[in-house]
Amino acid sequence: MSVPNSFQPRRFRTTAASYARFRLGYPDRLIRRVIAQTGLKPGDPVLDLGSGPGLLALPFAAAGMAVTAVDPEPEMLEALNNDAIPAKLAIRTCEVSSYNLPAGFGPFRLVTMGRAFHWMDRAATAAALDRLVVPGGALAFFDDETLKTVENRWRTVLDTVAARFGADASPHRIERKNPDHRSHESVLLESPFPLLETAGVIVRRSLSADDIVGLAGSLSVTSPQALGERAAAFEDELRRELAVLSPEGRFLQISRVSALIARRQAGD
Repeated sequence: MSVPNSFQPRRFRTTAASYARFRLGYPDRLIRRVIAQTGLKPGDPVLDLGSGPGLLALPFAAAGMAVTAVDPEPEMLEALNNDAIPAKLAIRTCEVSSYNLPAGFGPFRLVTMGRAFHWMDRAATAAALDRLVVPGGALAFFDDETLKTVENRWRTVLDTVAARFGADASPHRIERKNPDHRSHESVLLESPFPLLETAGVIVRRSLSADDIVGLAGSLSVTSPQALGERAAAFEDELRRELAVLSPEGRFLQISRVSALIARRQAGD
């Protein structure tokens, strides 16, 4: 698979600590549901592709799976190991991306991805994973959606301030607004894994203004690396507008956290 000029392997440099602390994690009940739906058993090999700091690798390892975590950002893998070692979870880590998976990698019973597939050449990645996943195996794409409800007005504030600092001009966001943009489901229906099903849960958590600022720091478009000298101004403006929304600094997040499971046709 050729590496495109747009690929930025260190896109999330400087975000590992805030990503692990402030991003919404994947609830254990969702992990258990995916394990049941894909028929995983303890000891089964699982590849977490684009693992970040281990929001999927850690719970799948805790459930007894033999997990290999792959990410192009060394800071993310360091953060993963910092949590795995004290928890006595043996997770193999590898500093590579979807564009340069090593020869002889695998095979795996399940490949997981959390908020990462959109950074990849999706059709080529699915074709490459077809060679790494055992017969009867599957892919599982995890994501979360902040629901459109009054409790989540803080997200509108965050997005509005981010737009003022150029977030909407990022190539990734422009592509998603393109009328020709294809969903993950559309791409997968034409891949070697066209049988699709979902699993999902609804979660609610309390947030402070510090949490929302930390969450912004974990995003590729508003990370300290992306904003550079404008980072302090962005934080000041975000805090001012959050204070207008809630002078007490208390917020709620209500989100749908889900997994899109993709399998081969029966007999493949």
